Amino acid sequence: MATTFRAACIQNTATRDVAANIAWVCERIGEARTAGADFIALTETVGLIEPVNAQIPDACYSEAEDGGLLAFRQLARALEVTILVGSQLIKMVDQRIVNRSFLLDTQGEIVARYDKLHLFDIELSNGEFYRESDVISAGDKAVLATTPWGKLGMSVCYDLRFAALYRELAQNGAQFITIPAAFTQTTGKAHWHTMVRARAIETACYIIAPNQCGHHADKRRSWGHSLIVNPWGEILADGGVEPGIIYADIDLSEVDKARSKIPALKHDRPFTLEQF
Repeated sequence: MATTFRAACIQNTATRDVAANIAWVCERIGEARTAGADFIALTETVGLIEPVNAQIPDACYSEAEDGGLLAFRQLARALEVTILVGSQLIKMVDQRIVNRSFLLDTQGEIVARYDKLHLFDIELSNGEFYRESDVISAGDKAVLATTPWGKLGMSVCYDLRFAALYRELAQNGAQFITIPAAFTQTTGKAHWHTMVRARAIETACYIIAPNQCGHHADKRRSWGHSLIVNPWGEILADGGVEPGIIYADIDLSEVDKARSKIPALKHDRPFTLEQF
C-alpha cells in the first residue's frame, strides 16, 4: 500500500443556486486532478447553502436523485480520482434529512458514508443564530474508511469541537481525518485554526479540512481558510478567504513518526471524578 498522495481541498462559496454551485466545483475538481491531486476534498453542504431552515426540505433529494452527488460520482470515475464529498443534505425514505459525507473511489462508487453526529444549535453574541437540529437528523456512528493509502476518519464541521470523537478515530487506526465545514466567520475567526491544529496534534493525524468561504445568502457568511495540517500540527496549506484550491503532499509514514515521539494515544488511564 502506497503511503504518499497529493491532497487538494476545494474551497467554494455555495449559494441557493445548486446548479451553479455544482458546475463551479466540478470545474475545480478537473483542475485539481490536472494538478496531480489523488484525493480531492470538498466542503460541507457543498452544493447548497440555504440560510432559511424552512426552505431546506424542498431543496433536498435522495442519494439516487441528488444531482451533485451524481455529478461527483461521474467525475471520480472519469478522472480516476478519490473524492471526499464533504457533505450533501440527503432526504431519507422516512423524509428525515441527514448531513451526509461521502467517500467516492476511483470508479465513482460510494465506499463510505458518514452522517454528521453533532448538530450546530447556537446563538452567538452578535445576534447570529443557527438551529441545525430543526431540520437535520443527527447520525449515531463514527466512521473509519479504507483508502488506497491508509485509514481515513470522517467528520463534519461542528464535530470539530468534540475531541473525543477524533481520539476514538485515531486509536482505532485513523491516519488522516477529514473535517469538511461551513464554519461561520464569527466562530471561524475565533477558533478554526486553533482547533484544527489541536485535532492534528492530539491524534498525530493529518487533517484535511475544506471550509466554505464568503457570502452565501442573506446574513450567512463563512470563514474560509481551508486547511491541510500535518501530524505535528504544522499548517501545510491555508485557503485564505477566496474560493479556490489548496494542495499538500501527504506522507502517512509521518503519522508513525509523530506518534513515536509523543505516544499519548497509548497512555489513557481510567479515572474517577471527585467533587467537593
